[in-house]
Amino acid sequence: MLIIPAIDLKDGHCVRLRQGVMEDATVFSEDPAAMALHWLKQGARRLHLVDLNGAFAGKPKNKAAVRSIVEAVGLDVPIQLGGGIRDLETIERYLDIGVAYVIIGTAAVKTPGFLHEACDAFPGHVMVGLDANAGKVAVDGWSKVTGHDVLDLAKRFEGYGIEAIIYTDIGRDGMLSGVNIPATVELARELTVPVIASGGITNLDDVHALCAVQDNGIAGAITGRAIYEETLNFAAAQKLADTLTTNRNVKS
Repeated sequence: MLIIPAIDLKDGHCVRLRQGVMEDATVFSEDPAAMALHWLKQGARRLHLVDLNGAFAGKPKNKAAVRSIVEAVGLDVPIQLGGGIRDLETIERYLDIGVAYVIIGTAAVKTPGFLHEACDAFPGHVMVGLDANAGKVAVDGWSKVTGHDVLDLAKRFEGYGIEAIIYTDIGRDGMLSGVNIPATVELARELTVPVIASGGITNLDDVHALCAVQDNGIAGAITGRAIYEETLNFAAAQKLADTLTTNRNVKS
């Protein structure tokens, strides 16, 4: 299982929000590229980037910071990026500079035809981010909760050819309250595409819990505030995940 460091970008800085509230942001670094290199040195094998301003504006707002990270990282690890991706031209530009995967969230829900087009135009490079509040999908930077059920949308989107679903429990994101294991497992069991868990990871106990259920289709977990506030040591978390995964494979 991959443990994936999150680099959330707001006004060119690396920040973390509590429950997606832009006004409740903590700045952890004014140099996102340096932060990306830090996680590489700690053993990261993938990075998760979010253009927070872009998610609210509906178009990219942190392109310079994204480019600086891609240039710093090179081809050492894949980068997955979400926030403000609403058209094919934006996807093409990001892929051209070296982003490996784009994450479509709000646009997938509001204009599923666009998601279908994106999967056809850029096969192997499109993920969907489904952010849930009490099982219902939220859009526009989590500012609006829709009536769409997470599982219903996920099943529809996997038929389009997406690479993975990134599932975020809004109520737990940035709160260090633990991962919503039951909801994540319930979703993953019903899908054929991998699920990446996001929201609430706090410490090594959460890594243990996720690895125990990874056979249900959970490929990784995104962590942000925990590794910045050091309730979770990233290097130790990835090492533990690797060990637990290896042990499960040997036993099976």
